[in-house]
Amino acid sequence: MARLAPRSIWPIAISTTISFLGCASSEPPAREPHAAPRRHHHETYGSCSDGPAASASASASTPVPGYKGHGASSVPPEVLAKYPPEPLDPEVARRIQALLDLRPPSAGRLTPDGKRLFFNWTITGVQQVFRVDGPGRFPTQVTGGEDATVLVDITRDGKHLVLSRDRKGEENPGLYLQDASAGGALVTVQHKPGVQTHYQGQSADGKSLYFAANDRKRDSFVVYRYDIAATKIEPLVEEPGLWRVEDIADDGALLLRKLTGSLTAEIWEWSPKTRKLAPVLGQGELEEHRAAWGHGGEVLVQTSKLGEFRRLYVMSAGKLTPITEERAADVSSFVVDEARARILYQVNDGGRTRLFALDARTKKPVALPKLPDADHVNAGATTPDGRFTTLSVDDGKSPRRALVLDWKTRRLEAWHQPSAPELTTEGFARAELMHYPARDGVAIPAWVRRPSSCPDEPCAVVVHFHGGPEAQVKPGFNVNAQMWVDAGFVYVEPNVRGSDGYGKAWLHADDGPRRLAVIGDIEDAARWAKKTFEKAGKAPRVGVYGGSYGGYSALMGMTRFAGAYDAGVDVVGMSSLLTFLENTAPYRRALRISEYGDPVKDRDALLELSPITHLDKLKAPLLILQGATDPRVPAGEAIQLHDALAARGVPSKLMIFPNEGHGAQRRENQVLMLGHSIAFMKKHLQGR
Repeated sequence: MARLAPRSIWPIAISTTISFLGCASSEPPAREPHAAPRRHHHETYGSCSDGPAASASASASTPVPGYKGHGASSVPPEVLAKYPPEPLDPEVARRIQALLDLRPPSAGRLTPDGKRLFFNWTITGVQQVFRVDGPGRFPTQVTGGEDATVLVDITRDGKHLVLSRDRKGEENPGLYLQDASAGGALVTVQHKPGVQTHYQGQSADGKSLYFAANDRKRDSFVVYRYDIAATKIEPLVEEPGLWRVEDIADDGALLLRKLTGSLTAEIWEWSPKTRKLAPVLGQGELEEHRAAWGHGGEVLVQTSKLGEFRRLYVMSAGKLTPITEERAADVSSFVVDEARARILYQVNDGGRTRLFALDARTKKPVALPKLPDADHVNAGATTPDGRFTTLSVDDGKSPRRALVLDWKTRRLEAWHQPSAPELTTEGFARAELMHYPARDGVAIPAWVRRPSSCPDEPCAVVVHFHGGPEAQVKPGFNVNAQMWVDAGFVYVEPNVRGSDGYGKAWLHADDGPRRLAVIGDIEDAARWAKKTFEKAGKAPRVGVYGGSYGGYSALMGMTRFAGAYDAGVDVVGMSSLLTFLENTAPYRRALRISEYGDPVKDRDALLELSPITHLDKLKAPLLILQGATDPRVPAGEAIQLHDALAARGVPSKLMIFPNEGHGAQRRENQVLMLGHSIAFMKKHLQGR
């Protein structure tokens, strides 16, 4: 079988990039930003004061603020000049710099002969690609510059690296090749302004690459084939749709995924003989589906269609038969090796990641060698001959490690090591699972980290809401969380309703207008924190913090639930769900409407659920951080919020990062975003 792109839909590694791409994890496996999902490696991409009913404060006649567009061109130069990032206190910056030096390299990919390992590392301050020529050998940097560059594959003959490169966080990556032996300048396959070019895989002989791009229409992707020798691009799938390649057969047939919502998709097959599409699964349904070809050309499907949690099935004559056991936990991802001999799959076990294997022919369990005791063990890339697989291991106590599993000898070997310069990690806080009661009696899970001591008692609390909202906070080694703990805060990370990992009903509890019934989970976290972490009858001061949907949650905590939190930090959050849906990148709009609601049909609910509707209630200090090039949550969301507050005479602080998008990729900006967030909370929660 041919090779697909590295399917990596794990949340982005926040320890190396401050990004809010709809994911949150304490220390997830290394993700390759802007890479296509992994070949055969399929993973799911996440008040009312007294009750669930919406208030009548927002109506169809309520005026909505306005701005137009997204990206750097939507922000006038004079606005950038007015709200630049400010320098940090040197002591604050030094501590953050030291912790950011805990930057583990990714697990990477071995060359087909198993002799060299290429991997990503942020040791230069931004994602770049490195090589080691054997276990324990000194790494060589092979890409450079200011733009994030990510390894997405190695051609089957081992001659070329396939690379994805983005500029200034615009999320319009291009696709490149580089000589795997000589290195040198990158060869452009395609990189167009304003266009997303996502790698999708390679042919069985490694002579052609496949990619999807929205270069014809911004809200639709065409699937292309690129002949490496001839440097020729040929369109294959041109029908309108948000297409992704799930698998590639030896004869060039494509198994495709057509996105129909934020999580839902249909599966199709494209024939190279007829050049036509044929339906496979999910047409007319709003269900989750991921798929790959298994042994003998059978179709393997990951879905939650038949139950509360995702399982792995084999499809025959239109019928789905489970091949993984039933449990109250999701099969979060799966990968099939190129020989269709082995299936690796991962289970989200209460936020921890467990790795399993199946014989692809018999579907019987395959024994894995003894794996390290860890919060997360994730499978990476497997060599074409099936002998070697890279693994990522997070024990929750030290930076993530990468190992290579030799299936022949059943040995695990480290090819490179993470480092902790001038730091020891033994004292890092471990995440503790707690629950708080929502107003309707539902128990909301939250991971909590505590400092060994605080400047004053009781310890101030920071409640961090994840992005997505279809994401999940997980335990594990977490440098960002430790920064807050070191600053003397109890750090609380809830998985409110709408989060992934707790079943289908929990995941979809906040879809569209249903969000009105569960949005109170944000306020209830503050109530619980003040009671739980009080000392000698004195309640702590509590702040709220988050990015993307987490930033939106922080804004809702500060406005609709004004008084619940004593200070707030919003990073790239939505201030109005209506203007957000109108101005987010076109390819995202339909997917986000399925999550938040229709701007026409659900207008009243969207207004009530918009922080900007409730600005008159704001009582506490607010910091707003935004990237100018953000295509997801446009900078206009932050600017209109700040302007509306200024018009009311309410002080707030706005900083716009001109060379960042949906978070921070550059180290210097990571320092500033984290540093200002922590310093702001120390001032307003600790009086320091």
